[in-house]
Amino acid sequence: MSYTQSGDRQVGRKAQISNITAAKTVADIIRSCLGPKAMLKMLLDPMGGIVLTNDGHAILREIEVAHPAAKSMIELSRTQDEEVGDGTTTVIILAGEILAQALPQLERNIHPVVIISAFKRALADALNIIEEISLPVNVNDDKAMYSLISSSIGTKFVNRWSELMCNLALKAVRIVSYEVGGGKKEIDIKRYAKVEKIPGGEIEDSRVLDGVMLNKDITHPKMRRRIENPRVILLDCPLEYKKGESQTNIEISKEEDWNRILQIEEEQVKAMADAILALKPDLVITEKGVSDLAQHFLVKNNVTALRRVRKTDNNRIARATGATIVNRVDDLHESDVGTQCGLFEIEKIGDEYFTFITKCKAAKACTILLRGPSKDILNEIERNLQDAMSVARNVMFHPRLSPGGGATEMAVSVRLAQMAKGVEGVQQWPYKAVSEAMEVIPRTLIQNSGSSPVRVLTKLRAKHAEGGSTWGIDGDKGTLVNMKEYGVWEPEAVKLQSIKTAIESACLLLRVDDICSAKSAKQAGGNMGGGGDD
Repeated sequence: MSYTQSGDRQVGRKAQISNITAAKTVADIIRSCLGPKAMLKMLLDPMGGIVLTNDGHAILREIEVAHPAAKSMIELSRTQDEEVGDGTTTVIILAGEILAQALPQLERNIHPVVIISAFKRALADALNIIEEISLPVNVNDDKAMYSLISSSIGTKFVNRWSELMCNLALKAVRIVSYEVGGGKKEIDIKRYAKVEKIPGGEIEDSRVLDGVMLNKDITHPKMRRRIENPRVILLDCPLEYKKGESQTNIEISKEEDWNRILQIEEEQVKAMADAILALKPDLVITEKGVSDLAQHFLVKNNVTALRRVRKTDNNRIARATGATIVNRVDDLHESDVGTQCGLFEIEKIGDEYFTFITKCKAAKACTILLRGPSKDILNEIERNLQDAMSVARNVMFHPRLSPGGGATEMAVSVRLAQMAKGVEGVQQWPYKAVSEAMEVIPRTLIQNSGSSPVRVLTKLRAKHAEGGSTWGIDGDKGTLVNMKEYGVWEPEAVKLQSIKTAIESACLLLRVDDICSAKSAKQAGGNMGGGGDD
């Protein structure tokens, strides 16, 4: 994938062909990662670690490329992942194919601007077609949600445990969904649904906790390790003597003065402890340190303390227990104490101690505890669980479904081919090209399942031409199935986003007519400017 490393420029047609080739190369890398029979990629990083996955986004994140167009393609999968969390492989394959189909148009000497305007027109029509063939879904119907989430995990490495994954994802998303007011919902799975991976145990032991789990132990051995219905105080300040910011010099002439200094320290820490104890808490959690003296006061009053908790974890605990994080001990009020937690306990799993704050009433934050045989498998399960949660979240926001298994793409392809007849002039060719490019998804699904693409694709095209827009490919066997009976559906948001992203990026790369590194441009500028001496 090398390009202008030597400093030479690529201009006009040469630059466009170079970009299309690079985009196609990236698409070819992950083409075999689509569908339930997808192959895995094993990536080795410079440190000797390995990543084993068939998740398009994870693969592209790890590989290194030099070509700017290839980098731009990799950026696509990141956009798709951040927007809707699924369909990262689809978007790259589609974009690569659309660019490949644009090449013959360029060879026909059609101007890139004409091609782009035809692509944009095709995009607008494609979005309408998807809207037509999509169905509304009831978000509270567990069975419909399960079949939906399992279709997104079915293509992944962990599809053996798809029922467990669906269960975990749906439960987690439901816990963190939050009515903001005005009929608006907030579902922040990145912040409030934390995945904790603990190697060991069986995958079936994974569960969603209605609360928070931390990899922490109590600060003092005499503190309680199990408290029912604790009163929780969350702090963002150290429970220790405040030392001077810069160098502080103290001159002492008498021995009593030294004792007095120690006494002042003690009084300060005691004042802090008293301010906390006035609210009768059972559990104090702080993001900073807790001095030995403060621990002593807390233990005497039977209060358990945790220190140096991450800020993100503290925010989750605040959401789950209903407590408010306080920056100064003096500002504590009764309303800041969290009382929604049902159980605090510390368990030993393997060699480490973990704190569980669970059984929270109306918890708006959760922790997904994943168990499994090895770190690599746990990482892969986490990646797929994130996809499953994104799917559940998308459907909660846009409760509409499109048929999966390449049916949506095929429907778009066949309808666009029919509509192309109404397009006048030169634009008809690039418009048709988008229609042909859409076939790449069902074709790839057939190839990855080991069947012959030509025969099955012809049958599928015939079905769609008759108006059967829910017919798609069974990714396991490579045969035709009706998605209504087969039950593979995908969120409409994912389909819309992947087609938008793919076509927009293809337009962007077609607009490029000059690739030169900044260095070579500088040299050229220098040569031009310094022409007076010769």
